[in-house]
Amino acid sequence: MRRVLPLCLLLAACEGAGAADMLRVALWPLPVPDSLFVASDDPAPARWDAEDEPRTDGPALLLTLGSRQASAALLQEEGERRLWRTQGGVVVATDGPRIVATAGLSEVLAATRFEGPDGLASALEADGWQGTRVVDLARGGADPARMRFGLRLECRMRARPTEAVEVLLVEETCRGGARFVNRFWADARTGGVFRSEQWIGDALPALRVDYVAARAPVEVVTPAR
Repeated sequence: MRRVLPLCLLLAACEGAGAADMLRVALWPLPVPDSLFVASDDPAPARWDAEDEPRTDGPALLLTLGSRQASAALLQEEGERRLWRTQGGVVVATDGPRIVATAGLSEVLAATRFEGPDGLASALEADGWQGTRVVDLARGGADPARMRFGLRLECRMRARPTEAVEVLLVEETCRGGARFVNRFWADARTGGVFRSEQWIGDALPALRVDYVAARAPVEVVTPAR
């Protein structure tokens, strides 16, 4: 099993931990400084800056959660693992285009572990993919009683062309510990994902991610649901 983001294996190890402590364990070996968070021990959601403009001086993500939107600057990277933070203290960890951990929200995706490789690249290159991953969720801070460990997700991916020229849409349908559909829009020529909508917990809407450094071949309209 590929261990991407191991979190606390024992509930006792998480008791009393703040957001910085949880993410530090989840993102090992990347260092996570305490100054990363605003009021990191406060269980309330971090503030989103509705008027926050996308950064243009380096890699950034434009995050949209419901009616709220904020840009997240790149803080750290090691290979395909990257750590992003908004001015209001929302933190997103990614492995390639995949969101694998979050912090600073009312519910956080504390860890993601794949059984085998993440199938996103395979779905773009071949006729579908299916696989398993396990996630941990935490709500309202780091109280072990409000954590859900080991949610097993059975997922299927399939890529299809869209009305936009040279754009592929990968839809990932997951069932098991939770039921949802993730969507990834990619440049058909390069396989580079430039937009996604990803599940980050049952208590939150899907998080839309626009990768500011990766431009779409053409303007893509996200279908209404």
